[in-house]
Amino acid sequence: MKTILHKADTRGDANHGWLHSKHTFSFANYFDPARMNFGVLRVLNDDTVDAGMGFGTHRHDNMEIISIPLEGDLEHKDSMGNKTVIKNGDVQIICAGTGISHSEYNANTDKPVKFLQIWVVPNKRNVTPRYDQISLNMEDRHNKLQQILSPNPEDAGVWIHQNAWFHLGKFDKGFQTEYRVKEKGNGVYAFILSGELSINDQKLNTRDGFGITEIDNFKIIADTDSEILLMEVPMT
Repeated sequence: MKTILHKADTRGDANHGWLHSKHTFSFANYFDPARMNFGVLRVLNDDTVDAGMGFGTHRHDNMEIISIPLEGDLEHKDSMGNKTVIKNGDVQIICAGTGISHSEYNANTDKPVKFLQIWVVPNKRNVTPRYDQISLNMEDRHNKLQQILSPNPEDAGVWIHQNAWFHLGKFDKGFQTEYRVKEKGNGVYAFILSGELSINDQKLNTRDGFGITEIDNFKIIADTDSEILLMEVPMT
């Protein structure tokens, strides 16, 4: 078993006034050669966008981009003609493929929007771009792990061009569970959304990140009421 711990206060901090972003991995003006990625997990940005503000139209290609709103409403427009709003409980996927342009704005005029933006390197290049979003039953993650992403279009959650599985859990204090790695050789990166958890005896606090590799399964214990995002990804 190998592990890597990224404490919340060691993340890159970019405050642009209207946007406050915390970068787990190197991104934009934040660069740390020791924190470029975790396997094919390339970006984990913890973003807060002021009311009425947002990202103007910009382009992506050959990246799987997952957005998970935590608070507020995020408006999305793209070059494929999609115009949608995503909110807490939704998951959005953009398979950028050969290229897509999009914008993202806080749809609220009275409060910030908070969301996670996650980039995963795909296992297929130059695919036809695709957009999807789903609304999840948040009760399905109470004291269990709710799958929100997989490689299989027929499986629960959104799907991406990569052998990756994401789960969300919301646990009561004292709850224990086990995660079993779905594909041999994959690693799992845990991101603590709130509260305090232990993974194989490693104590973790809100917004800490913890990567674990070369293991088949591990135990999770909720030391307080807590929420977690697990991202299982190939390491090469």
